[in-house]
Amino acid sequence: MPRFPFLPEIAGFYKKGYRMNRLTRTFALAGMLGVALGSAVYAVPAAARTVVVVDAGMAPPPPHYERIPEGRPGYVWAPGYWRWDAYAHRHVWVGGYWMRGRPGYHWVPGVWVQRGPNWHWRDGYWGR
Repeated sequence: MPRFPFLPEIAGFYKKGYRMNRLTRTFALAGMLGVALGSAVYAVPAAARTVVVVDAGMAPPPPHYERIPEGRPGYVWAPGYWRWDAYAHRHVWVGGYWMRGRPGYHWVPGVWVQRGPNWHWRDGYWGR
């Protein structure tokens, strides 16, 4: 009876007494381990969504006036906003930018919302 009954016997492979040498076995095990680890680490993009909660104790300054550059086909203008810098303990202006549009959607910019004495940042999103 062959040593590995679940493998088909090919051209007398078992009869000739071939054995897997140490280097081949090491590479095979490393490959299987790599595939196993790679599949365990992979996260589906929809499940890999991150949520960052930003609360600031002071209201953001009024928005800067930004001159919107000439329109670009297939792109949407995301207006600038105040970002809270926790290290400097102050708001920092982030200028607007172009981003690729999504057919059938419109961009809803992020806003600061007051919750009690604190201000909470709500990220922008694509709405229908």
